[in-house]
Amino acid sequence: MPDIARALGVSRSSVSLWTRDVPTPLRQRRRAGVRRPNALERRKHEEIAAMLDEGKRRIGTLSERELLVAGAALYAGEGAKTGGSVRFANCDPLLHRMFATWLRTFFTIDESRLRVAVYLHEGLDLAAATAFWSDVISVPEQQFTRPYRAVPDASIRATKHPMGCAYVTYSCARTHRAVMGLVAALLSSAGRGPG
Repeated sequence: MPDIARALGVSRSSVSLWTRDVPTPLRQRRRAGVRRPNALERRKHEEIAAMLDEGKRRIGTLSERELLVAGAALYAGEGAKTGGSVRFANCDPLLHRMFATWLRTFFTIDESRLRVAVYLHEGLDLAAATAFWSDVISVPEQQFTRPYRAVPDASIRATKHPMGCAYVTYSCARTHRAVMGLVAALLSSAGRGPG
């Protein structure tokens, strides 16, 4: 506004009056009740950005062996241990992308046997969620099974995942046994400590 006032040779208050209905990021934040971050919040955000950069620097690009180990750790935490099928469930698309890459890299799989189910609260866009997960996991929508539509319960959680949670299933007992062999090797190795 000061620049406009100078260019037109008028007061700032006049420019403010003339532009009060023009949406700006600051006005939108104020109307939404969002305030500017204070010094402490700015330092926190700066530290988070620095730690993300540091993490990327320290991890770098995973070697094939490192991806094998990372995928086994991911499955140990988020995968199904029983049932004879490889099953992985999560709301995070980055974890799903990593899992799918790991599964396809280290196991010979029949892509037509991959199935995905979406767990999504009622009232959220199922078609958009299905298209989203299909893209993330690289599984055609025709291979999606019946979704589970949950009734939102405000007393449990106020926020909802707009794309829901995806459950990937690969029904192959042999592959499941191979995955569990990696998980068991990882967990027994980790118990001994480094070296």
